[in-house]
Amino acid sequence: MANGDRHEHPGHDHGQGHDHGHGQGHGHGHGHGHRHDHGLGWWPRLRHALSDLVGGHSHDAADQVDDALEADERGRRALWISLGALVLTAAVQAGVFWFTGSVALLGDTLHNVADAATAVPLLIAFWLARRPANDTYTYGYGRAEDLAGLFVVAMIALSSVVAAWQAIDRLLNPREVSHLWAVAAAGVVGFVGNELVARYRIRVGRRIGSAALVADGLHARTDGFTSLAVVLGAAGVAVGWTWADPVIGLLIALAILGVLRSAIKQVGARLMDAVDPRLVARARAEIAGTPGVLGVRAIRLRWIGHTLHADADVTVGDDLPVTAGHEIAHAVEQRLIDGVPRLTRAVVHVSPAGAHRLVS
Repeated sequence: MANGDRHEHPGHDHGQGHDHGHGQGHGHGHGHGHRHDHGLGWWPRLRHALSDLVGGHSHDAADQVDDALEADERGRRALWISLGALVLTAAVQAGVFWFTGSVALLGDTLHNVADAATAVPLLIAFWLARRPANDTYTYGYGRAEDLAGLFVVAMIALSSVVAAWQAIDRLLNPREVSHLWAVAAAGVVGFVGNELVARYRIRVGRRIGSAALVADGLHARTDGFTSLAVVLGAAGVAVGWTWADPVIGLLIALAILGVLRSAIKQVGARLMDAVDPRLVARARAEIAGTPGVLGVRAIRLRWIGHTLHADADVTVGDDLPVTAGHEIAHAVEQRLIDGVPRLTRAVVHVSPAGAHRLVS
């Protein structure tokens, strides 16, 4: 068998023929791509979204590898639903601000508007991710999602700065606020709306493997904290503690820094191609369990958007014919696709067991 038998497997489309170009250093391209054309109507889609929002559901082994297009659809659906919820929340708060004059509530309303706006670059990123790869972007446009995550991180940092600035301003320049009950009620609306959106975005983001969507959910949670500050501040003012609102605002600004740290960790790790070591161990076990594989010389995983790509180097027997090595590589690819969540592409390099001894 020739040294360096390389097999690239970009997904599964079973039922299609295989074109194999055989040469001295032959490459075998397999186009396989699992498509799940569910054809969901509006009620199943709504029920799926509500399930994600209030608690989600688990997937069995047959469902754990969703099609990339289905994941895109779920991500966009999460963004559109949460966008609508935040716009409604901000509209309610803006109406209350109009007749109460609460500067704290105005700041919280602006936070919610900014949070809703972060859905726009994410929606653009999900749209770009659907574009096919080309000679310039040979891995496709999935990285746009990670770049959008940087925008979300910047917005969280801005939220912390603005919250601190408003709190200091209110501390130095106290303002009288009327209709405290309405201000508190609007704060509760803001907190509940943002927390529901945060839970929804984070849950869907983790399920489809989108670090940017998780970061956006954390951003919504920071705005929920500022809404809670409005409620506590109104309660403090009601009992005569005029300093309560700005002091709580400062504490919330510090709390947002903790959320910022978590978001930076999520997005930064993705940009650095970090993966869960358990996924690497799982991929290695799937390869090692493939009949005909003698060893795993290397296995690399990387996220591109919310899909995983793998590169593997495996060793087989020295005396195997080319066709046998090809079938082993094909079996490795199938086991990786079926056994590793979110994996959509695998490139498998097959080498004779004695190849490393010959090189050395």
